[in-house]
Amino acid sequence: MDNPKIKFKVLTLNNIAEEGLERFPKARYTFDSKMPSPDAILLRSYKMHDISLPDSLLAVARAGAGVNNIPVDKLSGLGVPVFNAPGANANAVKELVIGAMLMSARNLSDAWDYVRKLGGDKEAISREVELGKKQYVGFELPSRTLGVIGLGAIGVEVANAGLSLGMQVIGYDPKITVQRAWQLSSGVQQAANLDELFRYCDIVTTHVPLNEATRGMVNKNRLELLPKGSIVLNFSRDGVIDNEALVNLLDKGNIRNYICDFPSPDLKDHPKIICFPHLGASTAEAERNCAVMVVDNLRDFLENGNVSRSVNMPEAKLSRTRPHRLSIANANVPSMVGQVSTALAEQDINIADMLNVSRGDLAYTLLDLDDPINDVTLNRISSIDGILRVRVLPRLDTVQQ
Repeated sequence: MDNPKIKFKVLTLNNIAEEGLERFPKARYTFDSKMPSPDAILLRSYKMHDISLPDSLLAVARAGAGVNNIPVDKLSGLGVPVFNAPGANANAVKELVIGAMLMSARNLSDAWDYVRKLGGDKEAISREVELGKKQYVGFELPSRTLGVIGLGAIGVEVANAGLSLGMQVIGYDPKITVQRAWQLSSGVQQAANLDELFRYCDIVTTHVPLNEATRGMVNKNRLELLPKGSIVLNFSRDGVIDNEALVNLLDKGNIRNYICDFPSPDLKDHPKIICFPHLGASTAEAERNCAVMVVDNLRDFLENGNVSRSVNMPEAKLSRTRPHRLSIANANVPSMVGQVSTALAEQDINIADMLNVSRGDLAYTLLDLDDPINDVTLNRISSIDGILRVRVLPRLDTVQQ
């Protein structure tokens, strides 16, 4: 059970774009990298798995898309939502993927390195350039086939961009959402399975989260299906691709290049591999977009209990109709709403409006009440078996600071 909050403390574990932090009203929020008993944690790439979670914690928000650095399951068990910013960095990653395709197709990295090593005066360099440029003849992207694994916010943008460049595009995502399906161009062909995609694509790019289903999904058997001279790109997560199998096929000449955003000792010095230092979302625009999106959603949760873009809790948005609101996170089991309603009714507290939603093993309820809830009723609801967290949410415009 959490007492009503009208001021909130936010612990920032990474540098967050100023445009995002400015969206916290100074009268109601304080934030710092050393904040005791925070109500929320705001971060980017900081690894949270080994830190102690404070009892005061109500929410965690990542100004980015992936959440592998956050103990999501542990937080779910506490009824604590984890927010992220899906799609806010999609354009930044898309542009990097397009750049990587062009780098490989036109041998730009090797050609640049060649020129940097040239010596002599201008005339000597010109002669060397004319003699050496033939070894860097590349190919154009139109008529080539691009395979996109994962059609979330980034994958859809990459697929649509591929079509704009004149490429044939094949996509694969058995869990594509309705929203992303609407955004995906009708010109993108659907692969029946991953093997089909690898068999027909000249360039393959991955855009999936790292989990048990995706770890090592680009394995030796699938890589061997690629046409000779193909390009493999990975700007999603390290671990999705079997590096050992990939290097072996690069050495054999089966694969032209591998370009990724995750340097490692076994990859960074290979002549056919280009590693970037995790630049996918490293643009001022992406950092700003991620920070603004996640701060807005974090505020709406802390102040109103609304949940939007959470990776572990259901979407829940209820307009405020009364000054008194209760939010409840609980195990998704029968009779929970009934027990809560009974506890309120026995104290003559009427439910003016209600929203109850679930996601997997978690359920979440918002209740707008005609009257304030007393401590006795609040304690009774909090003690119901399966209740993870109960919050009292006064409408902030009705209370004094």
